[in-house]
Amino acid sequence: MSGSVLFCICLAYFVLAYFVYGGFLARVFKIDPNRPTPAHTQYDGVDYVPTPAPVLYGHHFASIAGPGPIVGPIMAAYFGFLPALIWILVGCVFVGAFHDFAALVMSVRNRGRSISFIMERLMGYTGRQLFLIFCMACLVLIVAIFSLMIAGMFVQLPEVASASIMFIVLAPIFAFCTVRLKMRLAPASFIFVPLVFFCVYLGTVVPIDLVNAFDMDSGSATMVWLAVLAIYIFGASVIPVQWLLQPRDYLNSYLLYGMLALGIVSILAYNPEIKMAAFNGWEAVTADGNMTAMIPALFIFIACGACSGFHSLVASGTTSKQINSEKDMVKIGYGGMIMEGIVGIMALVAVMSFEPATFMEVGKNQPMAFATAIASFSTAVGIPEVYAKVFISLAISAFMMTSLDTATRLGRFIWQEIFLPRTIDRDGKEIEIDPKTARAQLAPWRRHLTNTYTAAIIVVGASILMALSGSAASIWPIFGASNQLMAALTFLGITIYLLVKGSKWYIAFIPMVFMMVMSLWGVIQVITQQWGKNMVLVVAGCFLVVMAVLMIALGLSIISHHLRIHFKGGQHATAIEEA
Repeated sequence: MSGSVLFCICLAYFVLAYFVYGGFLARVFKIDPNRPTPAHTQYDGVDYVPTPAPVLYGHHFASIAGPGPIVGPIMAAYFGFLPALIWILVGCVFVGAFHDFAALVMSVRNRGRSISFIMERLMGYTGRQLFLIFCMACLVLIVAIFSLMIAGMFVQLPEVASASIMFIVLAPIFAFCTVRLKMRLAPASFIFVPLVFFCVYLGTVVPIDLVNAFDMDSGSATMVWLAVLAIYIFGASVIPVQWLLQPRDYLNSYLLYGMLALGIVSILAYNPEIKMAAFNGWEAVTADGNMTAMIPALFIFIACGACSGFHSLVASGTTSKQINSEKDMVKIGYGGMIMEGIVGIMALVAVMSFEPATFMEVGKNQPMAFATAIASFSTAVGIPEVYAKVFISLAISAFMMTSLDTATRLGRFIWQEIFLPRTIDRDGKEIEIDPKTARAQLAPWRRHLTNTYTAAIIVVGASILMALSGSAASIWPIFGASNQLMAALTFLGITIYLLVKGSKWYIAFIPMVFMMVMSLWGVIQVITQQWGKNMVLVVAGCFLVVMAVLMIALGLSIISHHLRIHFKGGQHATAIEEA
């Protein structure tokens, strides 16, 4: 079987899964297009903004994707292509896409509030606080790893740095035309989308090469870009979404779609031969140089593309506040993750074309390995390899930049939520709190800590300090393990949500148990590998384990409690549904 045949089979599988299992989940969660969404009922012009489905899909997909669906499968390919292929196909459809869709639905049904608020309804104030602190730690790791990867790419490919800055400048201009000048989306897109691709060309003409321009070494240039990125993500986390994040993600989504189209067409035209072994054994020397057991590493390496806890924060943190109609939730929540699975398969097919000895070396830099492989395929459709490589690298950078600023904004939200008072009293009834006046009622020290700018500075500062503690290769395993653990904890909430509604709770319980076991195993593995080498990561890992164990213990008691309620008639189901 050739790479193109395998890719076509996987593509057909994902399309079928979207309509069959996605439709099944829509019925389970009772999607109702006539139910008003928080974007309308809570409209504030900053975070709550009704958004057309194509625009929001671009924002959501670009936010959740990042480099994960490219980096993860390539890291896991050291064990052979078959284990990675199976986990992407099974995990994406029955675990990851379900996870994203359910988190989005629960948030939309709860006034667009974050998954942590839903945790409070299901697990009490203590559960909310534990989950918030856990999420905060995970987001710091996410911002740290993406900052390192983007800074490194800017140094290696200065053209990417130039084009990325141009994209950022285009975004508020596009927003001004559509928001202030009331230009319709179609004609605005007709003007600005070609400008996005023109920026790709300009990036090759005027690359921002700090190494040669200022006679720096690569390490110093990386530090400079980290500082620039810190300033950028601080601004992106406090500016209203419709002025930067929404328009930039929408425009960048065309770049990403262009990369997907180029990848699909190039794979089909080139018809690459599969040279990688299907299975290399239960242990292998991976990209970081360590001998690693396939279980649980396979499920830690491949997060985005199969299942990622970060997605629940995106779905409930920004996307749920912009959903125009409930009918959009399947295509955005479930469909966005299906698209990630397709990118994951594309990345796997790309590196399957390398000779084993070649892959062992080029696989250490996963984005460049992907760009190199797809660029070589593009010659079959008449596109010069050098231009294709720059274009693909720019698209990957767009993935990472979008996830980076979204993660920073989410970190700001979560930091502020940590200090907010309880929203559910001890009898399970909601305490009505006006979000506009909630901060004014806090003690002075809490008001200062929850100030938008203070919160953003704390998130950015902690993330940059974490980035300085090690390389991207050393931080990725702890990031992956914590990310999957967050998904397991979100599934815990989904399980309880479905249980109290008297619905098919077991479809969430099974992936919850699997992800919980694999992610805890993965964090412990990272702790043992890094012991004596990087104590920052060891401490971070121990903290994550403690927080997860506390949440698991609380979750078991809450499940027992809700089972008793459920068998008495499910009195709390309506309250949770319509909070």
